[in-house]
Amino acid sequence: MRAFVYVIVFFSFFDLFTQLPIMSPFAESLGATPFLMGLVVGMYSFSNTIGNVLSGFWTDKKGPFRVLVTGLFATGAALFMYQAAADAGSLLLIRFVHGLLAGLITPAAFTYLANHASNEKKGKGAAISGAFVGMAAIIGPAFSGIMANRTNEAAVLGVTAAAMIVLGCMALLLLKKQPDHVLSVQKETTSLRDFFRNTSVLKAFTGAFLLMFSQGVLAYMLPLKVIRLGYDIQTSGLLLSTFGIVAIFVFLSPLNRLFDRLRPEVTFTFGILTMGISLALLSQVESSALLYVIMGLYGAGFAFLFPSINSLLVSTVSPESLGKAYGYFYAFFSLGVVAGSTVTGGLSLTPPQGLLFTGVLLCSAGLFVIIRHLKKASVK
Repeated sequence: MRAFVYVIVFFSFFDLFTQLPIMSPFAESLGATPFLMGLVVGMYSFSNTIGNVLSGFWTDKKGPFRVLVTGLFATGAALFMYQAAADAGSLLLIRFVHGLLAGLITPAAFTYLANHASNEKKGKGAAISGAFVGMAAIIGPAFSGIMANRTNEAAVLGVTAAAMIVLGCMALLLLKKQPDHVLSVQKETTSLRDFFRNTSVLKAFTGAFLLMFSQGVLAYMLPLKVIRLGYDIQTSGLLLSTFGIVAIFVFLSPLNRLFDRLRPEVTFTFGILTMGISLALLSQVESSALLYVIMGLYGAGFAFLFPSINSLLVSTVSPESLGKAYGYFYAFFSLGVVAGSTVTGGLSLTPPQGLLFTGVLLCSAGLFVIIRHLKKASVK
C-alpha cells in the first residue's frame, strides 16, 4: 500500500520538524549551557546520518519491510525516552539514540516506494512523497509550538512516539514482506566508490546536500533578517509556510507530470537555479510583500529539485543497491542541514551575506550540471 507508506514518510519528517521549535528551550530548561544546547540540537542530525547509512545496508540485505517496521517501533521507543530526561547530559544521549533509530525509517520507506512504482511514474511518485514532506514541514513546527505552549516539550514528543508505535503496528498488517527467495539472490555489487563514480548518483547526492544546506541557512538567517527589518518572529514562520504551501501545490498539481516527461538534469537545473536566484533576491529585498513572493518562488524551485534528485538516483541504481543508495542520499540530507548553519555561522556572515553566498553556490551548481548535460548531449 503506497498510500500508507506516504503516511509513514509524513510522520518520519513530522518527527523531525516538530523538534525544531522546542529542542533548544527543552535543553535550556534542563540547565544546558549555550554550547550544550548547540550539541543537543546538532546531535540528532549527526546520529541520523549514521542511521541512514545503516538503514541502506540493511534494507538491501533484509528488504525494506523489516527495516521500516523495526525503525518505526524503535523510534517510538526512543521518543518515549525524552520523558526520562533529567539533565542536559541525559538529553544529549537520548538525542543520539533518537537520531540513530529515526535514521532507519526514511531510506527504507523511499526504497519501498521506488520498488513499487512503475518506471514511467517514478518522478510523479517522488513529487507526491515530496508533498508529504512539505506538509510535515508546515504542520510539524506549528503543532509542536502550540502544544508545547499548553503542556511541555516532552508531551509533544510523546504524541509523536505514540504515532510511530501505531504506524509500526499498522505496517505489520498492511505492508508486504519481500519474499526470502528474492533477497537470497541479491548480491552487494555497488560500493560507495562505485556510487561516486556514477555521475547521476553524484548529482543526486550533491543536490540533496545543497537542498538541505539552503534549508539550514534559511532556518538560521531568515529569522535574523526578518527581525532586523523590524518584523516580528511570526513573520519568519509565515514566510517558511509560504514556501511549503507553494511546494505542495507544485507537487500535487498536473505540473508533477513534467518530472516523468523531462530529463531529470533539466528539472534539476531549473529547480536549483530558481532556489539560488530566490536566495540571492532574498538577501537584498526589504519589503514584506516581496519577501512572500520570493519565498513562493523558492518553494517552486524546491518542488522541482526534490523529485529530480530522486529520479536521478532511482533511474541509475540497481534494485539490489537502492536501499544503500537511499541511505547515503539521506545522510547527505542530514549533513546539508548541519553544514548550512555551521558554514555560514563559522564565516561570521550577516543574514544578507549568508543568503547571497548560498544563492551563488546553488546557481553555480545548477549551471555546472546543465553545461555538462548539454556537452554530453552534443557529443551524442
